[in-house]
Amino acid sequence: MIWYNGAMTRTIQTTYRYRLNPTVAQENLLNQLAGARRFVWNWALDRKKSHYQQTGGTLGFAALSAELTRLKQQPETVWLREMHAQSLQQALRDLDSAYQQFFRRIKRGERHKGFPRFKSRKTDTPRFRMPQDVRLVDSFLSVPKIGMIRAVVHRPLEGVTKGATFKREPDGHWFVSLVTEQQAEARTERPVHTHVGVDVGLTSLAVFSNGETIPNPRWYRTQCRKLRRAQQALSRKVRGSHNRGKARVVVARLHQKIRNQRNDFLHKLSTDLVRHFDLVSLEDVSIRGLAKTKLAKSVLDAGWGMFRSMLEYKADRNDTHVVAIGRFFASSKTCGACGWKRDDLTLAMREWDCLNPACGVHHDRDLNAARNIDHEGKRLFDLRIAAGHAETQNACGDSVSPIVTVGAGR
Repeated sequence: MIWYNGAMTRTIQTTYRYRLNPTVAQENLLNQLAGARRFVWNWALDRKKSHYQQTGGTLGFAALSAELTRLKQQPETVWLREMHAQSLQQALRDLDSAYQQFFRRIKRGERHKGFPRFKSRKTDTPRFRMPQDVRLVDSFLSVPKIGMIRAVVHRPLEGVTKGATFKREPDGHWFVSLVTEQQAEARTERPVHTHVGVDVGLTSLAVFSNGETIPNPRWYRTQCRKLRRAQQALSRKVRGSHNRGKARVVVARLHQKIRNQRNDFLHKLSTDLVRHFDLVSLEDVSIRGLAKTKLAKSVLDAGWGMFRSMLEYKADRNDTHVVAIGRFFASSKTCGACGWKRDDLTLAMREWDCLNPACGVHHDRDLNAARNIDHEGKRLFDLRIAAGHAETQNACGDSVSPIVTVGAGR
């Protein structure tokens, strides 16, 4: 997340995620804090619902925070005084934010979606948040009420820590996500010298306009056999038994491995694109719509949305540009040589010939789409520059904008 202030500098917000290696006693304390957060969430949600039924109004954060203070004085809930106070108050803030988001969805017409629910001990992921007082010291994490927890610091922490989220993954490992803020210089709008178009797909994960093809690793498909066996072994175990718990961890670790492989591959691919090209153009694919078709498993396994989000935030920090082409742009059906459009092109046709008598060029479907995306992205970028966002400088160093001519970009 990036925003600008009056001094034309920007504040960059970055999240660092580290794995924790707590002792048995420290892990018990982490579980207690997660349980206290779940208890306060359920208590506050019950108070909100009962107050609305009685008075027709809502309880805000300030009123619930005052009631929480009185709740700690009661004999049956005096154990809350041993928990970190700010983590409990953060649970109230999260609940209040969930309520506000729910009513925003109602105003947009999205009814029956997003209403806060009670959290079960069996199904809810153990987690909690601390807004401050969490510090990284060498290879240890200083946590209030717990102490120094050993952490796997795979990269140094940069910036001022603004908050920490602790979460236990299904495989049993604890992780911490530290949100930091740091000041950076204003973005330098440099001219575009190198540009590339990216056509994402399922046969190949991505095809670039320069002819390079990135094979689709199919992370989930390659692990399906192991997952099937692990899930079958889990289904045979007696519910509540120790062996079922161990089998569940095996399944969770396989899913964790798939996610790590996908994240690692997409991070490397997006970083390589941002470093080598000044402008990256890609199609605005409707992932939500494709996720409702028979291709849902393959589309979600490819991680197109994750790839685009990585490109966008990395491009902004490296002074490069990302342009999203409209999803109705006929990138595959349009001939990249003459501009003729073939309307009878089907998904099964991976190669086709231009039927224009004056052209007749033979096309590879994905490569032609990538080149059309590159041309369209460059055209849209030039139009945006012509509209007043100057990125070139004259001899005196003053910014100048090119004149918009009639019919530009046609």
